[in-house]
Amino acid sequence: MHNVTPSYNTAVNHNRIDYNQNQEEETAAAPRCKCVTTQYYILASTATVCCLTLMALFSGTLSFDILKWFKSSSSVKVEEYTTPILSSQSSQSSSFPDNFVWGTGTSAYQIEGAAAEDGRTASIWDTFCTEQPNNILDKSNGDIACDHYHLFEQDVLLMKEMGLKHYRFSISWTRILPHGDSRSEINPAGIHYYNRLLDTLLQHNIEPWVTLHHWDVPQTLFDSYGGWMNRAIIQDFTYFARVCFQSFGHKVKHWVTINESWTIAVNGYASGVHAPGRFQRPDVEPYVVGHHLLLAHAQVVKLYRTEFAPYHRKDGDGGGGVIGISNSGDYRYPKDLHSEDDISAAERSMEFQLGWFSDPIWKGDYPLSMRQRLGDRLPYFTDEEREGLLGSSDFLGLNHYSSMVVSQPTEPKTFGGYWGNDMFVNIHDNPNWKTNCMGWNIAPEGMKDMLLWIDQRYNQNITIYITENGSCEDEPNVETARHDIKRQTYLEAYIQSVAEAIVEGGVKVGGYFAWSFMDNFEWQFGYQRRFGLYYVDFDTLERTPKQSALWYRDTIKMNGANIGK
Repeated sequence: MHNVTPSYNTAVNHNRIDYNQNQEEETAAAPRCKCVTTQYYILASTATVCCLTLMALFSGTLSFDILKWFKSSSSVKVEEYTTPILSSQSSQSSSFPDNFVWGTGTSAYQIEGAAAEDGRTASIWDTFCTEQPNNILDKSNGDIACDHYHLFEQDVLLMKEMGLKHYRFSISWTRILPHGDSRSEINPAGIHYYNRLLDTLLQHNIEPWVTLHHWDVPQTLFDSYGGWMNRAIIQDFTYFARVCFQSFGHKVKHWVTINESWTIAVNGYASGVHAPGRFQRPDVEPYVVGHHLLLAHAQVVKLYRTEFAPYHRKDGDGGGGVIGISNSGDYRYPKDLHSEDDISAAERSMEFQLGWFSDPIWKGDYPLSMRQRLGDRLPYFTDEEREGLLGSSDFLGLNHYSSMVVSQPTEPKTFGGYWGNDMFVNIHDNPNWKTNCMGWNIAPEGMKDMLLWIDQRYNQNITIYITENGSCEDEPNVETARHDIKRQTYLEAYIQSVAEAIVEGGVKVGGYFAWSFMDNFEWQFGYQRRFGLYYVDFDTLERTPKQSALWYRDTIKMNGANIGK
């Protein structure tokens, strides 16, 4: 167990369907919500590069405003924003393997917009936002969001200029299947959109990592049978996955089945702060929902492995595509390092979060602590289901943002059944930890300890990808957002912690995805919380790179050799 005091450094170092429509006609016909100009870097000419190279040779460093080169273009708004290009890159060693994956992530409802366009129908998040606007801090919704549906080509150029080689995004269930279920007609416009996005990414050598479900259950399925509360959704989700594999599998070799099952179950069916906003039976519904999420995951993985993976895009070693799951996990430290009760409380609280959705996949059943505390409220797997779950992930995607200090309660919880009470821990502040604008603790060492915990618990040398990590900062305007020193420092400290887990702990970490590529609709907080490396003006939809985006560009270029330097 590591010291609770963080080493957070505030100093900055930094079905098969043929779609051959005329793209120009489609582009001209597509409606635009707003007029948008994007900001990105373009190398003007080989001669310019040569001159700059000579400058670097004489001066030893290279610091210049690369955006001044493209001021003549009226379609690009150029910002005078200077960042140094790090020198002596080849002389610096990196703690990360040469094939380490660097990327960013987004999700469909948070960025796409076009909520009622081209055949898309409502998800539970559309209903949650529009029928009860008070559910959202600023009474907003994802009807437009970042308008990525119309602006994806420009956004991919921004990714390219940032040096991204990997990009994780999700597919909108109702954009593909307007009725959601296995009897639904497939929406050609939805298939066409995602094929265009994938083609654009691959054209710019950016590898797509596709998430099948990032919380946007079709409203029709919730109205019909309660969504994830009913086993019928397993068949419908598997059909949706089949359509995606058939339509996009030849372009995608990395798949994520479900993003953050814990968040879906607890926030959606216990606290009610997320769609569908249920809190009527917090002692039962989260565990039923979680059970169905796991069974759906296993069914989709079985489908992919048996029918699609061997024939789709190949990895470098010749193997077919891979598929996994992304689970959320905060590290929990015992308040008293010498108290067996507090140590047990910390372990139990991690089992009630990450273990809940990881143990069945890597150990074959739910954590014992959950079964002991929940009894029959926690559903049981059949032998066949248990067999199908065990080993049903080629990798573990970890979404990690923060850590907590916990202790064993001295008295039984007095409230009714609820996940937080079922877990049976008290949560404490650590005065040495800073917090971000979400109120989340900034504790970089928790990343290392979480990775070590996973490696030791499952003891299978599994590959872990950090599929989300990032920080929300107070950025009321673009000028403030440009100089996001706190986010840059956060990212560097957490990536350094990943490096320590690799070097010191021998943990097999395959990659890191910063959350998020750009500011977006942040669920119950609307547009009042910003996680992006790019600032988005939600009035004009202009994108502006923050300092963290420029720093992350250098980090990717140097394969992390600049971390901690």
